[in-house]
Amino acid sequence: MEKLIWPESYINKIINSDCLEVMKQMPDKCVDLVVTSPPYDDMRDYENPVWLFESVAEQIYRIVKEGGVLVWIVGDATNNGNETGSSFNQALHFKKIGFNLHDTMIYEKQEAFIACPTRYNQCFEYMFIFSKGKINTVNLIKDRKNLYKNGKHHGTRRQKDGSLKPRVMTLIKEFGARKNIWCYGAGRGKSTDQIFAHEHPAIFPEKLAADHIKSWSNKRDLVLDPMNGSGTTTKMAKQLGRKFIGIEISEKYCQLARDRLRQGVLI
Repeated sequence: MEKLIWPESYINKIINSDCLEVMKQMPDKCVDLVVTSPPYDDMRDYENPVWLFESVAEQIYRIVKEGGVLVWIVGDATNNGNETGSSFNQALHFKKIGFNLHDTMIYEKQEAFIACPTRYNQCFEYMFIFSKGKINTVNLIKDRKNLYKNGKHHGTRRQKDGSLKPRVMTLIKEFGARKNIWCYGAGRGKSTDQIFAHEHPAIFPEKLAADHIKSWSNKRDLVLDPMNGSGTTTKMAKQLGRKFIGIEISEKYCQLARDRLRQGVLI
């Protein structure tokens, strides 16, 4: 690939290339937040499905700033009645190379997909939140309505010996931080523009990307999606006032992502 110049060739660009080769040219500790969903377990027919997980993971760790965050959204295929467990292997590898597992979240899909008659309907993916050291930015989304607004909460905390210790009394606000299971509509039927929606086999919910960007970054921070696909992460980063970099090996998907940036099409 051609030599890219930092930051002119990267910032606020969709780069059509192998993410591993592009990240190798990026300086250390330059990215505030990575939000991505890799092409896991060959569950979809992508343009170029082959990628080297461990090498990609190491480059992500190198370029993320101290205190920065990686959001890794992934699921598992089922082969001959046996789930692959790839998501867990990947999470453990990220810990092995130095990331902290800050939170294990669930992306619940409003639509359940029937797998087989011997298994409950599959309706979620994992959202692993990794931090590089102590996390820098946390903007918890507080849209969960509390039952007792303006009431007093003291409660108790269980101690190691089993006893209960009273908590400090606090005033209950109208809204509290949401739980770590997030539910969104998914699939092509949810698109507001079917021409764009049918150009990619695995549509990433825009609100999901936006909520993570708002949670783990601030305006003018740099957000990277190294497997940018149809460009949802980069589009939402732009809309939320963040700088962005999208890397995608498929020329077709790069063009789709650029079109979405220009036209503001919702998928």
